[in-house]
Amino acid sequence: MTETSVAAPRRTRPEGGRPPAAARRATRRNREGRLWPAHVLLSLGAVVTVFPLLWQVLTSFKSFGESTRVPPTFLPEHWDWSNYATVFSSIPFTDQLLNTVLMTLLRTVAQLLLCSMAAYAFARIAFPGRGALFLGFLAVLMVPSQLFLLPQYQIMQDLGWLNSLQALVVPGMFSAFGTFLLRQFFLGLPTELEEAARLDGANPFTVFWRIALPLARPGLLALGILTFLWSWNDLMWPLVVNTDPSQMPLSAGLATLQGAHLTEYPVLMAGSVLATLPVIVVFVAMQRHFIQGIAFSGMKG
Repeated sequence: MTETSVAAPRRTRPEGGRPPAAARRATRRNREGRLWPAHVLLSLGAVVTVFPLLWQVLTSFKSFGESTRVPPTFLPEHWDWSNYATVFSSIPFTDQLLNTVLMTLLRTVAQLLLCSMAAYAFARIAFPGRGALFLGFLAVLMVPSQLFLLPQYQIMQDLGWLNSLQALVVPGMFSAFGTFLLRQFFLGLPTELEEAARLDGANPFTVFWRIALPLARPGLLALGILTFLWSWNDLMWPLVVNTDPSQMPLSAGLATLQGAHLTEYPVLMAGSVLATLPVIVVFVAMQRHFIQGIAFSGMKG
């Protein structure tokens, strides 16, 4: 008898199976090794972006002498919390915060309602002159907003709305950009659902309210966040139309803390921190929907 040796069968990865764990780890390390320059670049960009906010917070705890020192100091020598109390004694902070909240909420709700109806009409309802009218809407985006200040001010003056909440809200209830954004989103929705609803006897408003609007939730969230941020930080129009400090929003109220010859920078930074916190909370809570809505809104033109 002759001895025969039987070779052990080689372990091969089955077709369509997963690679061994060691191979997966090696692949992951190679991929991470190639991406380190991008990580470094993004980290530097994040530091540059966050640094002004960090400097604002640290300056709010400095004394006036520290805030104007040359060369500047990064950390406060003595943490001064009295700057935040000075904000409330320098301006009617509570009234201005309430004005800001009301102005922002009313503008946002109005734009979501009016822009969604106009956008659906441009996207789904055929009527004579639709293309020309939409081009007129887009032309508004090409005009600098500062050109509308004088005509809008004259309208508010003729209506007797100066130094009032409606003067802050009404001109910001309409947006050509919001109409364009939601129109792009409505164009990307499937038409089969709307056609089925019409076959069941639904009128155009019912189709819009019950079918199209719920499907447009990401786009509405994106527009809502953009409108919220724009309204919260709006400065020029409130400064023009409302001169009474108790009728100003926070953006205009904080601008009055800048003196002609001397500005208390720690107090100004403390007020800015208080005004910024609500915006940061809203954006952090809604950032996933915001990114999703912006991505979906440009899928179809």
